[in-house]
This record gives sequence, C-alpha cells and structure tokens, in this order.
Amino acid sequence: MKKISFALIAVLCLCVPVFAQQALWGGQNIVSPEVHADHTVTFRFLAPKAVKVQLTGDFLPAQTLAELKEGKDGLWEYTTPEPLAPELYSYSFIVDGLKSIDPNNVFLNRDVASVTNIFIIGGGRGDLYSVNQVPHGSLTRRWYESPALGLTRRITVYTPPGYEKGSQKYPVFYLLHGMGGDEEAWVTLGRTVQILDNLIAQGKARPMIVVMPNGNATQEAAPGESSLGLYKPNMRLPRTMEGSMEKSFPDIVKFVDTNYRTLANKAHRAIAGLSMGGFHSLHISKQYPDLFDYVGLFSAAILPGEEPESEIYKNADEKLKIQFAKKPKLYWIAIGKTDFLYNANQDFRKTLDTAGYPYTYYESEEGHIWKNWRIYLTEFAPLLFK
Repeated sequence: MKKISFALIAVLCLCVPVFAQQALWGGQNIVSPEVHADHTVTFRFLAPKAVKVQLTGDFLPAQTLAELKEGKDGLWEYTTPEPLAPELYSYSFIVDGLKSIDPNNVFLNRDVASVTNIFIIGGGRGDLYSVNQVPHGSLTRRWYESPALGLTRRITVYTPPGYEKGSQKYPVFYLLHGMGGDEEAWVTLGRTVQILDNLIAQGKARPMIVVMPNGNATQEAAPGESSLGLYKPNMRLPRTMEGSMEKSFPDIVKFVDTNYRTLANKAHRAIAGLSMGGFHSLHISKQYPDLFDYVGLFSAAILPGEEPESEIYKNADEKLKIQFAKKPKLYWIAIGKTDFLYNANQDFRKTLDTAGYPYTYYESEEGHIWKNWRIYLTEFAPLLFK
C-alpha cells in the first residue's frame, strides 16, 4: 500500500510543474510581425485549413484589407509594399471572416471593447513611444473620494523620475480620455509614460506630475477594475457629457494637491484631453477659470446636446470672457484634417477669433485616431510650465 502511495505522490509531483507552467508550451515558432531593416514589415499567421487570411491595420488605407498569401504548411504571409514611418501601429487578422489577434505577438492594446496587437517602428516619434535607457518615472493607481459623484473612484498618476527620493514640488498636468475610454487609456494607447520619460530626459519637457482620471461619471474605475466585476466595456454610459464630470473635477484636484508634492496654483496646472476629454477640458477650464493656466483641446467635441440642463454649459460666452480676461498662458487647439469634429473646431476658432481671444492652433493629417492624439501629446507637453 505504501509503495502505491509513494508512486502516486511521485506522479503528482511530476505533473504539478507541467500544469503550473502550461503557458510555456502554447507558443508557435513563428516571427510576426517582423520589422525589417528598411522598415517594411512582414506578418505571418499559421492556418493550414483556412481559405482566406486578411490583415487590417492603421498603416493601411482606410477601409481596406491586405490579403495574405498561403505558403508552405499553411503559413500565410504579407509584407508591406512600402516602408512604414516611425510610429506605433495596431493590427488584427481576419481568418475566414473571423477577427483574430496575432498568436505570435503578446503585445496588445484595448480600445473600449476592441483588442488589437501593436508594434513600433523606431526613429522619430517611434522612439518617443518606446522604453529607452533614460531615467524612469513611476505609475500608480490611486483611489480617491468624490463627494460630488458619491463614489470612491480611481485615477492613474505618473510621477517624474526622482519623485520618490526628493522633496521638490512639481506642476500638474491633468490628461483626459475620450468617450468609451477610462483611466487606463492614455497609459496604454497614448504611451504617456514613455513620452514623458523621453521628453524629460531630452530636456524638452519640464518634470511634471500627470494625472489621468476616469471621465465617466458613473464608473468607479476601468472595466474589470471595480466592484462591478468583469463586464464588457461600452461607449454609451449614463451621465456622459451632461455636466457631472466637470462639476466634480475639483474633487480630483483637491486629492492630488493633498496627496502629492504639487505647486498648487493656476500657473502650475494644465488640463487637456481628446474628444470627450477635450470637451471636458474646455468646459472645466471655463467653469473654474482660476484653476488652469494651460488648456489643450485634442480633437475636441465642442458643444453639449440640445438644451443642456447643467449649469456647466450655460452662459458659455460670458464664462469664456472671464476665462480669457484672466489671461491663460496657453490655449491650444489641435485637430486632424479629416476628423469628423473638424468643422465644429473651426466654428469654435471663429468664436475665439471674433472675440479676440488668443490661442495656438495645430493641424495634422488624418482623423479621429490615437496616432494623432499621441502626436498632440508630444507637441503639447513641451509647451507647459515654461
């Protein structure tokens, strides 16, 4: 009986490491994507029984798919016909009509409810989006109380290199996401940590604290990171762009100034955001004209829905007059030429021009995409706190 027991124990001991490390045996010996020296890129997907394998990515012309060719043993391949410019790119495969991630690339981003693979072409801005051998800041997730919203909520905070060991006080940049995003969006999709680390190391940006809140007034935190559990993210959330987030924003500023070594005055605060976050930045900055000396609108939505009930959106012209009378140091507007919000931004610029309010305008190619918002961050951050 003892011999049988010892034998059974021996078998179990051998099995445990196999089950504990089962992820070690799931990969394929395939390189994809393969970035060549000339910056062309080859994608590979193993699918011996597939009829058609296609590629979708933000490096392809809009609304187009690339066709992979089947080679030996069912290995499909596609190589970009031209070199890709330095940038962070995302892509997915479509196998017989079914969207799939690349099983040979573990690097993924989530944008609302879509998950895609990513890769970086180095050089230029691509180097800003990469982790380089420079001093690194820290990233933390903090919970704060929002009496205005009646919730305990999460923010993501970047502190610059050396913050933990020093006693210096720092300016604060509040960076807001778009509709469907959350406090993780600027970190993963926007590469905020890498951009700030690299700009600071190059002497192009002043060391600063960057606060990335959750702009959805009904959420405690990003999907899967709150008491609501593992639910599917969605863009259409209650209390979106109806004044609640703007009204509650002083709760965030108070928490940051209480818990971090900040230069707690208007001259050392900035706020910017993309799309819905640009909308929030516009209306927060005019609602609280003594909070922010630097304002950035990245592909911003401008106007609320018809007949807004919130006091936040009423008397907009008068609030803008008060804000600009206090002479913000920088009011920065950026938009892509094919962005669906382009005309709204031009109309807002006409309003500012008519009133004689000074601002800086930056226009890029393409539309409402993360490629542009990363570019805007690399352009805006060096202008702050000069």
